[in-house]
Amino acid sequence: MASGWFGRRKLGRKMVVDGTEIEKLVQDKEAFSSYVDLKFQELDRDHDGKLSVRELQPAVADIGSAIGLSAVGSSPDSDHIYAEVLNEFTHGKQEAVSESEFKEVLSDILLGVAAGLKRDPIVILRIDGEDLKEFVESSRFETEAVFIFCGFESSGVPLSNCLVEGLGQIIVANGMPPASDSWVFSNVVEPALRFFPNDLLEMPASQETFLEHFKILLRGIVQRLQERPVIVAHSENTFNGSGIRRLLANKFELDKLLDEAWKDLPKDRHGKVLTEYLRIALDKMSASADLPPYGAVAQVDDVLNEASKMVHAGEAKLVDKEEFLKLMKEILGCIMLQLEGSPIFVSSNSVVHEILNSPSPLSHPHV
Repeated sequence: MASGWFGRRKLGRKMVVDGTEIEKLVQDKEAFSSYVDLKFQELDRDHDGKLSVRELQPAVADIGSAIGLSAVGSSPDSDHIYAEVLNEFTHGKQEAVSESEFKEVLSDILLGVAAGLKRDPIVILRIDGEDLKEFVESSRFETEAVFIFCGFESSGVPLSNCLVEGLGQIIVANGMPPASDSWVFSNVVEPALRFFPNDLLEMPASQETFLEHFKILLRGIVQRLQERPVIVAHSENTFNGSGIRRLLANKFELDKLLDEAWKDLPKDRHGKVLTEYLRIALDKMSASADLPPYGAVAQVDDVLNEASKMVHAGEAKLVDKEEFLKLMKEILGCIMLQLEGSPIFVSSNSVVHEILNSPSPLSHPHV
């Protein structure tokens, strides 16, 4: 994660990433202008006073990394968001952008990230084995271990499979980094498993053998974490429609956001837009509506797609501004009702594989 993007509050082995420093930077006009000028010059490799699509790629990749996206090319969902960010810079025309255009879009993106982090801060955890050791030695461990064992199919299943399955049920709050992460599995879990004889790991697991060796395995993981702590970025959010309700109740803000979204959409010679661009317009409003970017949360995408179908927004047709405003309000209303009826809770844990204060192409050295 790029250090210059986030304001962090240290809390022992935790750091809270809340976007404070982003907001301070953008609101300080002199500092932000200096910052943009420096970064623009770094990105403008051919020194022609404009940033081509290729020159913008490092900035887009860095923004994605800063908000926790996987690397370009590793996920269709992440790649979609990268494409949307690039589209913001080029206004969908795939043309070079001036420094003033770069500054304007970067300001909007950073403020959007800051607003999102204010609502839902990311907690950076240094997992060093202390919390996991406390959990393993606690009086509640055996009860929770039994519950974990009874929660998956174990009949005839090798002990090794059950142990790994059990690790996946230990939450970060108890001091276990995500075992599903390939680095954690290779560098923390596998070394701890090597202390067990192969014939033991291949035996079918009973509850008794699982409880005994699960504790031994976790103690081995505690030792690995004490030798080499793991940094984990934890975030959680509940999408319940409350942000949309607040937005719909604020006519001034809603009209302003809709007008800005309309102005940025490509239009035909009659000043109309295709309904397929409504999703792009909704993406531009997502931060103000407490919604994730399209492609970031599959469950929310399903709600959005269903809402679009209900108002027939998915049909390929041209609409004028009045029709656009009507459809956007109907879509927002449908999404709100669905989320109020069935809120969506999302929790994620990402292992940070770089030093927290490492430099970044778009980091700010004095923030």
